[in-house]
Amino acid sequence: MRVVISGASGLIGTALTSALHEGGHDVVALVRRQARGDHESSWSPAGGAIDLDVVASADAIVNLAGASIGDRRLTEAYRKVVLQSRVDSTTTIAKAVAEANPSATLLQGSAMGYYGSRGEERLSERSEPGDTFLSEICTAWESSATPAADAGARVVALRTGLVLAPTGGFAQRLLPLVRRGLISQLGAGSTWHSWISLDDAVRAIVFHLTSDHHGPSNIVAPSPVRDRDLITALSTALGRSPGLPVPAWTMRLAAGPAAEDLLSSQRAVPDVLTRLGFEWNHPRIEDAAQWIASSFAH
Repeated sequence: MRVVISGASGLIGTALTSALHEGGHDVVALVRRQARGDHESSWSPAGGAIDLDVVASADAIVNLAGASIGDRRLTEAYRKVVLQSRVDSTTTIAKAVAEANPSATLLQGSAMGYYGSRGEERLSERSEPGDTFLSEICTAWESSATPAADAGARVVALRTGLVLAPTGGFAQRLLPLVRRGLISQLGAGSTWHSWISLDDAVRAIVFHLTSDHHGPSNIVAPSPVRDRDLITALSTALGRSPGLPVPAWTMRLAAGPAAEDLLSSQRAVPDVLTRLGFEWNHPRIEDAAQWIASSFAH
């Protein structure tokens, strides 16, 4: 299979590229600079420029491109960057698919932020979007893929939860505190997190490359956990005792609106993956925590 990936240098994109290569697939990364060989193709999302021949040659396109949310404060100016980067990249790819390869599969990036903060509510792919800034981003992100779907392409919106990995992403902010025994919970500790190990996130994306599903899919483990239980599982696996609670106001002061991604309560379940028969390597938070801990033992 020939797979074109945008956002190939990110946490999930890097792991996905490696997994596809190991599976014998041909991968082409879309890059915003001069291409350095046949495994790359230059594009300009903001300018709407992409090589239609590359799109036409693909069996599937995985769109993970977008400015990072967790690494910077979400000022009004940067909010526009975050939103526009996702709309531009998706619109460029979707229009190219519609024009050059309407029989392709488009796996479209999205996130749990789609649902907003919903307390104890069980969230499936059928649930309505929330009313937060992250909900606005995800709704626009997914909607931008409409030209490809209208042309007949199979489009799957990958609503990904908190990705747990030894390095990068959510772990990059949390694990150093857990490994030092400095934290026991974020905010009240009772919020729900829908999470997935990096290993299973990549496997779920590869699974959807050949599934028959159209529409959204919650890329999460089947067992959402409360915040305090997530941190307890990581602490236990790493041989540490949980430390002190981190008040919500402290997180907001340090990270600004980006903190809402960790303070929001999202009890989402992967109904689509379950129905399709996907099997997780790390279905429980204890499994994922042990997997992460094992990487530090080598």
